[in-house]
Amino acid sequence: MIESPAERLPVTPRTGRFLVLAGVFICAACGLVYELELVALAAYLIGDSVTQASVVLSVMVFAMGVGSLLAKRLRCRAAVGFGLVEAALALVGGCSALVLYAAFAWAGDRGEMWASGSRYLFVAFSLAIGVLIGAEVPLLMVLIQRIRRQDAGGAVADLFAADYVGALVGGLAFPFLLLPWFGQLTGALLTGAVNVLVGGALIFGLFGRDLSGRGRCALFGANIAVLAVLASAALLVDDFERAARRAVYGSDIRVAVQTGVQEVVLTGADRASLNLYVDGRLRVSGRDEHRYHRALVQPAMRGGPHARVLVLGGGDGLAAREVLRHSGVRRVDIVEVDPGVVKLARSDPALSELNGHVYRDRRVRAIHADAFRWLRGPHERRLPYDVVLADLPDPGITASTKLYSQEFFGLVARVLADDGRFAVHAGPVVTRSRTYWTVDATLRAAGLATTPYRVTGRYSANAAGPDRTDDGTARPHDWGFVLAARDAHRLAVARDAAVLRAGAPAAERVRPPFWQGFEPSTLVHPRYAD
Repeated sequence: MIESPAERLPVTPRTGRFLVLAGVFICAACGLVYELELVALAAYLIGDSVTQASVVLSVMVFAMGVGSLLAKRLRCRAAVGFGLVEAALALVGGCSALVLYAAFAWAGDRGEMWASGSRYLFVAFSLAIGVLIGAEVPLLMVLIQRIRRQDAGGAVADLFAADYVGALVGGLAFPFLLLPWFGQLTGALLTGAVNVLVGGALIFGLFGRDLSGRGRCALFGANIAVLAVLASAALLVDDFERAARRAVYGSDIRVAVQTGVQEVVLTGADRASLNLYVDGRLRVSGRDEHRYHRALVQPAMRGGPHARVLVLGGGDGLAAREVLRHSGVRRVDIVEVDPGVVKLARSDPALSELNGHVYRDRRVRAIHADAFRWLRGPHERRLPYDVVLADLPDPGITASTKLYSQEFFGLVARVLADDGRFAVHAGPVVTRSRTYWTVDATLRAAGLATTPYRVTGRYSANAAGPDRTDDGTARPHDWGFVLAARDAHRLAVARDAAVLRAGAPAAERVRPPFWQGFEPSTLVHPRYAD
């Protein structure tokens, strides 16, 4: 370490040391918020949260090591160097969400390099933020030693203690404060503003005498410029978000709400043009949703008694609409994790017209709960269900993998009558073959007989698949389903349904060779990845 004489401070050494450690605490909290914001945004925009979190965190940790090495060159001017590093970190981290969302909204899915542009930008921001975070501790080590000399081990212990406690606070503030109160865009900008203010106050307040006139002007100008950029972005963030949302969803957005569980967007003025997006993925299209829901519901309902029906997911009421078309239905329970979706299905004119106002039917009951947890609850005093329908997000989405696990299917079997049928949407057959046939294998591992079938969907990658980016092909994206039952005889009875007569042979034609066996997916070993 470069030796430096003790500084003449405007406060006592003890107070100065406390202020430096307080600055470390706040800057560490800001740094972790940037990391978590990148992980959350990557999972939302790209999908597959496990992969995105692994890439962001591993690149960032690597970059922190690079930043520590690069900081050696700034030790002679540690004060101005730390101030400039914090200004750069505040600018890059604070604006990262805006830039990434803009790239996704206006440049994504247009072919050429931007087909994967969002992924490259996430790596670039992870690298830049990691380098800047990594440069902080070596420079702070120099500064804290200028206040009061102590052994290197003690100084490092103090710095890392403040750093780790600050990271704890930042890690808790992001999901419980910033995200619900401010959202990703404003939360990142606010974090950047705190970052640059604390960094500037620390340097000008404690080490201002260590700055040359030129260094003081450069640092002051940089801090003012960063604050101006962040403040301007904060003032325009609502307009930016509306424009970006129009770029993603089109100009006819009617409803855009953050329900507390997910973002829900409705576009289209009537039932024919209605589109329902959940976290950016198209869940319902008024032009062809009837084909999807009819294919999900009809085979299971035709296979035997259907007085009691359980719908897992399907808060939009469209699966329930198809169920109620069949005579003899006495009760339909819908287990939906997001009350906001059910509220829209009840109150939105176009969506409620599309679902036939099913929530006005006394036979329909909405249960707001996570499907996995609800199935684990006590069912001893409940009658079993004749039909269970899983109208759930695609199994390739990381958050949904537990809803396609062997354990989950075992829980479904517990509430299924002896002659009951279970129909599950299993993702596209052609474009995500491994995922689809893994669902089939997992159902069989849970002790159920299965009949796979498929129907052709619309020409849109959003209609089926966990990734928000297009695969660049013009192939029709089909819908794949699996019908399961305790008794294979029930599946034979259900084959009279028109959907199965055409759909089951269509699925068999694309079944992989027998030597390409598929292992079941479990909670501890998920296998849904192509």
